[in-house]
Amino acid sequence: MNRNGQRAPRWAVAVDVATIAAGFAAGYWMRYELRWFLDVAYDAPLSAYAPFLILYVLLLPLFFVMDGVYRHWRGSWMEQMYRIVNATTKMTVLMLAITFVFRPRVYSRVMLVEVGILTILLMGLVRAAEGVLVARLRARGIGVSRVIIVGAGEVGRTVMRTIVAQPELGYRGIGFVDDNPQKGHTDIGPFKALGPLENLSTAIEQERADEVIITLPWMYHRKIMSIVRECERRRMRARIVPDLFQMSLSQVDVEDLGGVPLIGVREISISKGALLVKRAMDVVGAALGLTLGAPLLALIALSIRLDSPGPIIFRQARVGLGGQRFQMYKFRSMHQGAEEEQEALSGMNEADGPIFKIRADPRLTRVGRFLRRTSLDELPQLVNVLRGEMSLVGPRPPLPSEVERYREWHKKRLEAPPGMTGLWQVSGRSRLSFDEMVLLDIYYIENWSPWLDFKILVRTVPKVLLGEGAY
Repeated sequence: MNRNGQRAPRWAVAVDVATIAAGFAAGYWMRYELRWFLDVAYDAPLSAYAPFLILYVLLLPLFFVMDGVYRHWRGSWMEQMYRIVNATTKMTVLMLAITFVFRPRVYSRVMLVEVGILTILLMGLVRAAEGVLVARLRARGIGVSRVIIVGAGEVGRTVMRTIVAQPELGYRGIGFVDDNPQKGHTDIGPFKALGPLENLSTAIEQERADEVIITLPWMYHRKIMSIVRECERRRMRARIVPDLFQMSLSQVDVEDLGGVPLIGVREISISKGALLVKRAMDVVGAALGLTLGAPLLALIALSIRLDSPGPIIFRQARVGLGGQRFQMYKFRSMHQGAEEEQEALSGMNEADGPIFKIRADPRLTRVGRFLRRTSLDELPQLVNVLRGEMSLVGPRPPLPSEVERYREWHKKRLEAPPGMTGLWQVSGRSRLSFDEMVLLDIYYIENWSPWLDFKILVRTVPKVLLGEGAY
C-alpha cells in the first residue's frame, strides 16, 4: 500500500539535491566564466566556494521541507514553484547575510544571487519534467493511491468527479460507502458501491485501500472521528472535507457590508457572462474551422457520395443546453436505414447506461469506419456551433431517448451547451462508462474557464489523429 499520501518520494528529493548542486555550479560558471552584469574583482576557483556549496546543498532541502514543498507533492506546478521560490529566496538571503557578517573578500555576492535565480529556473524545469512523467505514470495506474470515499452525496460526487477528471493527481477511486440504501448499493462510474459505513473496515481490507476521504457533514462528527481512529489504527491516511469547503469556491460570492464579510452561495453552473465569452470563442473557432477546412469537407463529402448511396449529411435530434432539442449534423458514416436496425443489434451493445456503442458496428460503411475512427464525421457540427446550438468544447450531446433514462444527478450535464469535444473525449472516449462520462461533464461545468477549453482542444488533436478510444 502507498502510505506516503501527498509526500514526495525519495527519488524526487534526490533529484532536487542534484538540481540544487547544478544551480550552484551554473551560478559560478555564469559569474566567473561568462562574467555577465558586472566584472569580477577577485577570481576564485570553485573549490573556494566549497563551504557555501555544502551549506547550500544541505540547508536548501531543509528550507523546502519547512515551506511544505514535499508535503504538497500533488500540488500544481504554480503552487510548487511558489514554495520553491519562497524557500530559495530565504536561503539566498541567509548566504548573503553570512558574507556581510564575516566579510570574506573572495566571495561574490552577485554570484550568490545568480545561484538563487538559476536554482529557481532549474527547479522549475525539473518540476515541469517530473510533472509530465508522473502524470503519465499515474494515468497508467502506476504510483497511485487507492481511495475509498465515505459519503455518496453531492460532496462525495464532487470528489469523485475530480478524481476521474484528473488522473494525474495520483488517486484511483475504488469505491464508496454510504448508509443511504439507494446510494450505498448503486455503483457510480468506476466507484463501486461498498455498502453502509459499518462495511468500511471490510472494504479497506478487501479493496486494499491506501486512503479514505470523508465527505460527511460535521453533524456526523462521532462517525467521522470513529472512521479517523480506525484509519489511524491501520496506519493509513484519512482526510476530511470540512463543512465550509463542501461547496466549490466557484459557488461562493463574498461581499462587504460595512466591514462585515457576507458569503453568498449560488448554484454551480456556467454563468451568463462566461457563456458570452464562450460563445465568442465558439464563433471565431467555428468560422475559422469551416473556412480553413473547406477543402477537407469537400473531399469527405465526395468520398461519402462515391462510397454508398444516401445523403452526405446525417441529421439527428439531440438535447442541448437546458434540455432544448436541436438537429445535430454529422457526415453520414452508416448505410441508409441504420437507425431502424439498432433494436435488432441491441444484444451487441458494449456500452452501459442509456448509450449505444458497438466496437465493430456492421452498419458502418468503408468510408464511415475511417471517419468514425478519426472523428472527422463530426466536422459538420461546426455549423451547429455557429448557430449557437453547440460549443467547441462541452458535455457530450445526448439523444432524447438517453435523457429519458437519466437519473436525477445525470441531468446536471444539461447546464452547459453540448460540445464537439470535451473531457470525455480526451479522457478515454468510448472506453469510459456512462457514469464516468457524466462525472467528467459535470466536473467541466463546475470548473469551466477559457483556459480549460483551450487545454481540451489541444489535447483533442492527438487523440483524434491517433484514433484513441474511438469506434
